[in-house]
This record gives sequence, C-alpha cells and structure tokens, in this order.
Amino acid sequence: MTEDEAIRRLRAAGCVFAEDEAAVLTGVAAGGPELAALVERRCAGEPLEQVVGFADFGGVRVRLRPGVFVPRLRSELLVEVAVEEAGRHPAPLVVDLCCGSGALGLAVREKVSGVCLHVADLDPAAVACAEENLGENVHRGDLFDALPAELTGRIDVLLANVPYVATRHIPFLPAEARDHEPRTALDGGDDGLTVFRAVLAGAGTWLAPGGLLLSEVTEAQVEAAIAAVAGNGLTPAVVTDDDRDARVITARR
Repeated sequence: MTEDEAIRRLRAAGCVFAEDEAAVLTGVAAGGPELAALVERRCAGEPLEQVVGFADFGGVRVRLRPGVFVPRLRSELLVEVAVEEAGRHPAPLVVDLCCGSGALGLAVREKVSGVCLHVADLDPAAVACAEENLGENVHRGDLFDALPAELTGRIDVLLANVPYVATRHIPFLPAEARDHEPRTALDGGDDGLTVFRAVLAGAGTWLAPGGLLLSEVTEAQVEAAIAAVAGNGLTPAVVTDDDRDARVITARR
C-alpha cells in the first residue's frame, strides 16, 4: 500500500483528516503490507494514537498501548495549571491518580525541575503503559489505596483526571472511545462525579497543607463540583479555556 492508497482508504472509511492520518501512519510503517495493516486497524475505528503506539501531548511523546485511554488536547489545561502550582515549590511532590498512560504526570515532570512524581491506576494495561513512559513510582490500585503510605499529608499537586462521563451518556460517546478505551476510564456514575467525590473524600488527608487537587469537569458539572469541594472542607476554584472547551476544578487544602 502507498500513502495515496492509504489516503483513499481512510477517506472511504470516513476519516475527516485522511491526509494527516496517512502521513502519521506512513511515518511508522516499514513498508506496504505493514502500512496496510495499520490502515485497516484505523479504518475499523481504533484510535490513531493506539494504532501508531504514541500520542503527542503537552510537549511530550507518550507511548500508548491498545485499550489504554488516549490523552485529550483539552487535558493540557490540567498540565498547565499543575505546572504553575508545582513551580511554586522547590521539590514538589506530584501525584497523578487515574493516570492512564501517565501522560499528565510525564508532561508535568518534563516542565518542572525537581519533581518527585508518583502515578497510579486500577487498570493493569494502563499501569504497564505508564511504567513504559515513566519508569518508576508507578502503582496499581484503587485511588489512594495504591499510594505508599509515606505520601500521606505530603502531596503538593494532586492530578486526578478521573472518569467524568455520566453513565447514561456513555452510549453517545464517539465509537473510538466507547469501543477502544476501558469503560472504567470513562464512566463517572449517575452525574459523572462519583469518582471525583471519592477523590475529594481522601484529598484532605493526602494533600500537604496548602496542597492543590486538580480535576477536569464539564460545564454542566461545575456547580455540583464546587459544592462537593466545599463540602469536603477544601477551597474550590475553576479555570477555563474556551478554545479547548476545557474546565479544571481545583480544590486547595
């Protein structure tokens, strides 16, 4: 298969950015048969990033495996807020819960010197992927249960890009997400905030004095998220980026 043939095949499958995707695929394929195999995976609906094995996110290249959550452009706002906060500390302790591939933590570590980074996820495929990206301090388990006890009360920046899609909205997600990413990385319960509330319940214990929790929410969830933060004795704030349709809720101890 040639690049032109790949473009035609991708167009026929409904890929809006067929030329751009074909260029990415030809950049990683050794030859015609290998390119054809990758193109067929993409045409079957697998996310491009899982097909080629990487995503460019927040200034870093993140390795990805099939079935692992693909980092979204809007989540770069989480990284930017975390970098600003971490930069206020000489040797910040940063934790990334529900880390997936480890993309958020990796991007923060790349941008802030002296970071001590720990990441955690419940999904074994995600943990294996994060280990490839980060090399150390990768933990498997359910939220704070995964973390070493010695981090209690010491976390300066707590990234928690938790699943926040309401259960009833899962069927309406793009097929790329619905069929190729783990439901545990998407489903946030009845109103999308179930996991966020679970993180808030433990954040006061794990954050250092003045430490900051950051999470992503939809516009419709902002009011309920603010109330949940305040209800757990933390101070809420919201950062928005309309260009990326991104909203970050912060909770300061």
